[in-house]
Amino acid sequence: LADLHRPYDRVVLHPGVYEEQAEVALKVPVEVIGLGTLGEVALLVCMEQQCPTARLCNLVFMPPWFSTVVYKTSWGHVQLDNCNFEGAQLQVRGPGTCQARFCSFSQGSSAHLLGVVLSLLESCEFSGSDTASVTVEGPPVSERNWACKHLAALARTFPLCGISGNNGSSPRGRLGSSTCGHQLPGNNIKKEHGCVIEDGWSDGEHSEGEEESQHGDKTNTKNSLDYKIPYNNHGLSHLLKLQADGSLPLASSSDPQPVTPEPLTLQQELERDPEAQMLAASSLGCILRRCLFRDGKGGVHLSNYGQARLEGSVFRGLNYAVRCIQNSTIVMLRNEVCECRASGVFLRLSAQGLIAENNIHSNGEAGLDIRKGANPIIVCNRIHSGLRSGVVVLGNGKGSIRSNQIFNNKEAGVYILFSGNPVVSGNHIFQGQAAGIAINENGRGMITENVIKENQWGGVDIRRGGDPILRNNYICYGFSDGVVVGERGRGLIEGNHVYCNKGCGVWVMSSSLPQLLGNYITHNCMYGLAVFCRKDGERRGVEEGRERQENLNEEGELFAWESDLDSEDERHSARRSISVALVESNCISYNGAVGLYVKSSEPLNVFANLINCNRSIGIAVLQSSQLTRLVTNCILENGREGVAVEKDCRVELRGNGIYENNGHGVSFSGNGQIVENDVVGNRGCGIQVSGIADIKVLRNRVQPSQGCGIAVLGAAKGVVHDNLLFQGHPGNKKTLLDKDPSNESCVLRNNNIQRHDNSCTSAPPWILENPPPRPLASSPTGLSSSQYPSRLGISMTTRISATVESGCHSGSMFCSIL
Repeated sequence: LADLHRPYDRVVLHPGVYEEQAEVALKVPVEVIGLGTLGEVALLVCMEQQCPTARLCNLVFMPPWFSTVVYKTSWGHVQLDNCNFEGAQLQVRGPGTCQARFCSFSQGSSAHLLGVVLSLLESCEFSGSDTASVTVEGPPVSERNWACKHLAALARTFPLCGISGNNGSSPRGRLGSSTCGHQLPGNNIKKEHGCVIEDGWSDGEHSEGEEESQHGDKTNTKNSLDYKIPYNNHGLSHLLKLQADGSLPLASSSDPQPVTPEPLTLQQELERDPEAQMLAASSLGCILRRCLFRDGKGGVHLSNYGQARLEGSVFRGLNYAVRCIQNSTIVMLRNEVCECRASGVFLRLSAQGLIAENNIHSNGEAGLDIRKGANPIIVCNRIHSGLRSGVVVLGNGKGSIRSNQIFNNKEAGVYILFSGNPVVSGNHIFQGQAAGIAINENGRGMITENVIKENQWGGVDIRRGGDPILRNNYICYGFSDGVVVGERGRGLIEGNHVYCNKGCGVWVMSSSLPQLLGNYITHNCMYGLAVFCRKDGERRGVEEGRERQENLNEEGELFAWESDLDSEDERHSARRSISVALVESNCISYNGAVGLYVKSSEPLNVFANLINCNRSIGIAVLQSSQLTRLVTNCILENGREGVAVEKDCRVELRGNGIYENNGHGVSFSGNGQIVENDVVGNRGCGIQVSGIADIKVLRNRVQPSQGCGIAVLGAAKGVVHDNLLFQGHPGNKKTLLDKDPSNESCVLRNNNIQRHDNSCTSAPPWILENPPPRPLASSPTGLSSSQYPSRLGISMTTRISATVESGCHSGSMFCSIL
């Protein structure tokens, strides 16, 4: 070979082993072909190509004694057809190029491409590598050789139009359209509501008001509806009215929402994302098409601005499939990545690229691992059956994770921590064996329009400084709670549909500062929204048992990922800092127990919510050593009391509409004030104050159905001033304003009592006017009425510190998820 003088000679090698003791230089274009079957001609040589072109066919390359590199080119083009590399290395340096077809790299063989403009490896097999099978390093050089134009034409034979939106099918077909599969959980939800709730509020018991109403209903019902004061034009009534198409709104429907949105196809994603479209059409660097990588340490490694494109390849049984670091760019289309011992695809140090329509499954660590400023676009993949999480974003990692199907992973479908800040949008995250999405250790993220369902733990779990924006997601049919905000969790939780979960809709625990705005929390088996506090030291074992998950590693080694952090989370917050949590403008409806359950040692503000048709009490405050403010809410048609406040709680009720609940309108044993509420049509007393409460009851409008209007029982002290009381059912003989005769510490003054006038049949019906029925509606400027269920004119913030006593809800398994 070294003695060739004529360009474009064809050299035919007969079967045998050919060995050279020194490096061979190819100085003229040449074609070298081995006769016989593959494996009969073996070369133990180190060749350096110094000519424009060469073709090698049907040869086995083995390393000579002095070098592991068997072939290298730095400016010419080499074509390799049906060759084997055994323990050898192929080296291509830009502007040199390479096209390899049907080649095998085994026994630690690898291909190194440095600064290549364009090279194509097609239908090749890589196995048994000691390092990465293919290494791409450095940016493409500016100089081009003669073959670049030819290779670019070959690269375009995998057309963009062939990228259809059919991203495979989920285990049960297209997720969004398989609504029949979800009807059964929805229909069974009522049967599961028959659970026993702690603190004496068992669903099977009747309240005093209910017992009274059962006897009262046996009285004369003639003209029984004439006495009722109408309240249907209150400030949140638009949430209860029929929609334009005649269907019931979500807050009025006893059936859960049947349909969830489908993920977008890849074509739709590309049409709305110019950057992704540009990456999908790009063809620079190394192109690997229909290759097999198996049973080695690594697949493809990109570094230092390297570029590569992987199409239709299989990565199986490796330590990792793809590692992309140091500002490199990767495009992965329709590959299979499975059974890796560590993460399948690993990106860090400002890596970027497009990862689309891949099947990433059964990996030992995360399917995709994004960290240290990496910012890829991850769309329309199937990421499933992992032994840990589906996608992990940490250490200031970013990324746009859209329209993927992420399912059946043993840990969180998407796990964000240590200042990870991705966009997670339009994904279906389901059937996971832990949380759907977990945001932990100062993780952030924009999490929008996902369908998160059928996960074993919380649909979304936020704790330990996690501070995401969680907006317009469907969080449903989980085997635990819908959303959990744990220790030191934060976040804006806005406009989500949280329904048909077997635990609570939203569970908030200690030291948490979420903002819950405009969510639909409906048809959950337990509480709609539960706010708990916990004692120090409780559930510590659960937390410690999860520590291993937080030391995420690349290849099994232990690593303290706190060292990835550049700063603390506080200075990254995209929202105003708040010192207290806020529950505002939510619909909390048709839940299996209490609508809003509060057992907290921190202050809490609850504003402008619609709380209706829950099976037990509308709002129950069991513990509130600091002030809980319930302002301008509509509490309607709940199975027991509208509002129940236990002793030693500090609560303010102001401007609420409390209508037609099956127990008392307000049952109050704590300290605080009940001011300017409309309490109408409840089947027990309108307002019942008992115990040793210290209370102010001022300027309320009250009409009970069967019981007293305002009843002060026991030694309660305070003032009952300027209330307007209307007689309820004409057959109700109970006193509208009643006080225990032995009570001398409660002052009744300037209360107006209106009774039916049976002698005047033409008397006009009573109405609530000046002001109209509460809550009053006054939408602030700049807020769309469709943005939330409602937004009333209130600008307040509060704080929830919630923890779970005794391991949550008498040993509930629902909130221990990370």
